Amino acid sequence: MKSAPSLAIDAEGFGFGYPDREPVLENLSWTVEAGSFALLVGGTGSGKTTLLRSLKPETAPAGKRKGHLAVFGRSSQAWCDGGSAAGIGYVAQSPENQIVCDTVWHELAFGLENLGTPPDAMRRRVAEVAHFFGIEPWIRRSTDALSGGQKQMVTLAAVLAMQPRLLLLDEPTAQLDPVAEKNFLHALFRINRELGITVVVATHAPESVAAYATDAFELEGGCLCKVPLERFSFAGTVADVPGNDASSASAKDGGRPVLECCDVFFRYSREGDWVLRGADLEVPAGSIHAIVGGNGCGKSTLLRVLAGVLKPERGRTRNACSNEQALLPQDPKALFVCDSVREELAEWQQRCGYGELEVERALRRFGLADAAGNHPYDLSGGQQQKLALAKVLLTRPRLVLLDEPTKGLDATSKLEVARLLGACAREGATIVLVTHDLAFASRVADRVSMLFDGEAACTETASAFFQRNLFYRPAPDGFLALWDAERAAEQEGLHE
Repeated sequence: MKSAPSLAIDAEGFGFGYPDREPVLENLSWTVEAGSFALLVGGTGSGKTTLLRSLKPETAPAGKRKGHLAVFGRSSQAWCDGGSAAGIGYVAQSPENQIVCDTVWHELAFGLENLGTPPDAMRRRVAEVAHFFGIEPWIRRSTDALSGGQKQMVTLAAVLAMQPRLLLLDEPTAQLDPVAEKNFLHALFRINRELGITVVVATHAPESVAAYATDAFELEGGCLCKVPLERFSFAGTVADVPGNDASSASAKDGGRPVLECCDVFFRYSREGDWVLRGADLEVPAGSIHAIVGGNGCGKSTLLRVLAGVLKPERGRTRNACSNEQALLPQDPKALFVCDSVREELAEWQQRCGYGELEVERALRRFGLADAAGNHPYDLSGGQQQKLALAKVLLTRPRLVLLDEPTKGLDATSKLEVARLLGACAREGATIVLVTHDLAFASRVADRVSMLFDGEAACTETASAFFQRNLFYRPAPDGFLALWDAERAAEQEGLHE
């Protein structure tokens, strides 16, 4: 069976299942026209990543395949390594898992070197993509020193340097700040329209991408169907910011903060630039405090300094809950050491005093019961995020430090996380979250701090912060629609 030449992707009766598990994809039919910009949406764990990875031989998962899946008229498995590397570009959900070189320059050149690109042509392509994405200021930096958002830009640039005909992206904006997200999406738009590259984006945030797309498809229950782009349009340009009415009394009583840092300076090497320079922050007990700011401004570094993982070179910190804290890192895999989801959740039960009943409740509450026997690395990115958060919250910490807790989560899962964090705060826990998810922060946080140039440029209540900003304002999305509908129903119930 041969696909029409005008089709970038042609699937008919395609199915896939991981070993010893129920099929993830079943009897799937899907066509994407060459030169289009397609959205792929679906709930956490619906199989979006599996489908994208199946299109490229080097990333295709191990398991049982059936049916027909072709890229530009050729079976996805028939593409030779060289042809696939140059013709099909894939940007993974977690850039940490895709970057292989020690410096940005080497990462951008790595794929071209493997393709045997002549040196002069390689330097030209690297220079071109670095300029296109604004990477020049950190072209010689270590990839380990980059923020999550910067790594995301580097992985896209490295893939584009190989000039693919088809570009597959899995949650590409999850770690980008609002300004970088708009620039990133505009770059994708130019790549698609000006260069004719077919773009397929799997995302839980279709609202921000829909304006650039030509088609949208939804994956649910292993099947795929086309959906109208208008479905992802919400009225208005920015969301109303009612503030967080669920904050605890202890967050407002004026008591001594649980967390403090004063005039903190930090850098990763004595020769390196300062990441934090004179940072000040106070976090009241029982509050939910969000830290926002541009990619590379030091948010994750500050969180690790507050946790005591990193020691400041100058300044002082105080953490009243240092013996009763839990830290969720930006990469959830950093917490996984066991062979199954259930074993991960049970790992700390003797040390922290919870039992099998709490483990079972966590499996159900986070929607992981059906995956309890799976290896954590076999989960989708969103499921890994939920597993890591469940593992952290099972310890019942007094201080919860979260780095991008909603990364890779659909709107329903975000709503459940918002409920959980609100409940933790009402029970007296203090929560600090680093996030680019402004919609989530606007509804969950009591206070918000913006980092800029290594210090907190401002700290305000959530409602005041989001109402006064030009760019750092929550755009209407699926999570906000669910949250506001739930609050409206609660109010209606109180009036009755």
